[in-house]
Amino acid sequence: MPLRVIKKWGSSPAVRIPAAVMEAASLNLEQEVQVRAENGCVIIEPLAPVVALGGRLTGIAPENRPEEVRTGRCPRSGLG
Repeated sequence: MPLRVIKKWGSSPAVRIPAAVMEAASLNLEQEVQVRAENGCVIIEPLAPVVALGGRLTGIAPENRPEEVRTGRCPRSGLG
């Protein structure tokens, strides 16, 4: 793999990451990562993906979903 040079991007230092490295590390453009120094090395680590509740619920198989329980009218909300 070719060597990289630290360049300036605005007022910050920057290194271009080759597409092959992005793919091997399963990184994507616009993905949030944590950057830190550890034992003299720069570590770029992806943050755990944030999955909304709706996304979590779609992963539940229909046979594992509980039945809806109606508990009566809710006078304050107008629901029920």
